[in-house]
Amino acid sequence: MQQKNLHPAAREPNWINYWGWGSGDMLGAGAQAVITGWLFYFFTTFCGLSAVEAGLILGLPRLLEAITCPLIGYVSDNLRHTWVGRKIGRRKIFLLITIPLLPSFALIFRTGHTFYYYLFAFIFFELLYTMFLIPWETLAAEMTKDYKAKAKFAGARMIVAQSSAILASYLPTLLISQFGGKDSPDTFFWMAAIFGVIFSVVVLIVVLTSWERPYGPREQAVLSQTYGGVSLKAALSLPVKMFRDLFSTLKIRAFRQHLSIYLGGYLSQDIFNSAFAFFVATVLMGATLVISQLMTVMYVAQLISVMVAIQIVIRTGPVLAYRLAASLFGVALLLYLGFYMVRPEGFAESFNALGANLFGALDPSRDGFSASLLFWLFVPIVLAGLGRGTLNFVPWSVYNYLPDVDEAVTGQRREGIFAGVMTLVRKLAQSAAIMASGWIIDWGGYIKTKPGEVVMQSPEAIQTVTALMVGGPLLMLLLGAIASWSFRLNASTHAVLVHEVERLRHGATKAESDENRRIVEDLTGWPYDRLWGRGGGSAPSSELPSVQRQRT
Repeated sequence: MQQKNLHPAAREPNWINYWGWGSGDMLGAGAQAVITGWLFYFFTTFCGLSAVEAGLILGLPRLLEAITCPLIGYVSDNLRHTWVGRKIGRRKIFLLITIPLLPSFALIFRTGHTFYYYLFAFIFFELLYTMFLIPWETLAAEMTKDYKAKAKFAGARMIVAQSSAILASYLPTLLISQFGGKDSPDTFFWMAAIFGVIFSVVVLIVVLTSWERPYGPREQAVLSQTYGGVSLKAALSLPVKMFRDLFSTLKIRAFRQHLSIYLGGYLSQDIFNSAFAFFVATVLMGATLVISQLMTVMYVAQLISVMVAIQIVIRTGPVLAYRLAASLFGVALLLYLGFYMVRPEGFAESFNALGANLFGALDPSRDGFSASLLFWLFVPIVLAGLGRGTLNFVPWSVYNYLPDVDEAVTGQRREGIFAGVMTLVRKLAQSAAIMASGWIIDWGGYIKTKPGEVVMQSPEAIQTVTALMVGGPLLMLLLGAIASWSFRLNASTHAVLVHEVERLRHGATKAESDENRRIVEDLTGWPYDRLWGRGGGSAPSSELPSVQRQRT
């Protein structure tokens, strides 16, 4: 229910709100952990699909989201003008629709179907996922304007995210003994079924523990004018306004920089995820159980990384945390390259002696204990996890502050459209990365295998998988690190921004000081005298003015 007369500052979030909202990333990240960690491997190993076909199934639905992502963000922003938005909630209506449908996730992990079955099953789930993700992501930005509170929301979601990733990686190990052994597709079906039920439960928890931002004076004025409904002319103009809003977000300098940092961190992981299972299966000669255990180690390290990153971001800002994370992940990738090139003597024999339990390598009293085996099994994957956890956390901690930057320019709150643009850009880029990875693996001559079958891949195929897993992520990390050098959003600059927004709200036309003006102009990319919709008059966010002079 909307709280129309409650000032936003009058309600402060507590630990129930942090963790209740954050639990939503059990779906947000949990689904992606299963999809990116297992689905490509499941399609090529158990469903008889080629790497190209698997890449198309994972990539094509993202192209449809060029429409659905900004549409859901725009509609959820503007449902505040309707009866549904006032009575149920402009964000929560989407969440409620998804609750009974999310267990359909398990339908993707059924063997014996055609390419088109898997394609349409995945499209359906991706639509549900987007309907939840975009409205959910706006809620943390709506529930508080405080820098530390926003960081706590982001931290809670990332701790939940990494916990769900651990579950996604370790569930196959738990289920293998119950459903037909290490080469049974039933392992993956039951994993998806368990997650599907969890998804519905956590969405319900989010609905019960979060609230939407109360209406401001401008929105109250709009409500009084639109209470009777939306006119046909206004409805027909929605697509034009939606895409105008979509592209207007790119006029915000901090958001453009943020997208580069975001894509650098996430695309590096998409490429790594696409190739890692194949790398383990060919270079380490391990099966599903080995992949599951290594991924579990990585996700535990990611969870630890997030806990540390929360404190770094609160104290120093996101840039230092991002650079440290990129460095750790980069070192892990170079170690895997070194392993491929050196092929340490005796590794294969020591590895095979472990049997089904990789963690036996940690026991120094074990016969045949090998420090070399211990190093190569765990050091690269732990470093990768420490880097990846922070790379996941930083962009979504920064997102919570971007509507504040946008408000300085437009005088409006557009959490939904920013979440829509971020998700759109992320999914389009992820689609391209996954499809390209599938093509590259197939082009390299990788031979798809059947469950339980051991196939010696050609040296060219193994070389291609290794080059993709190492070279692709390193390139993305480099691009993200370059973008981070000019990013200035942190605790102190955010405090200045919020202060100046309050002054603008009360009619100020000049900054309180030259330093404040410099900070606000650096974050927004707009000259101060053109902020608050003054570029071409007092315009709403869907009618953003053009920038006639940018700060250099």
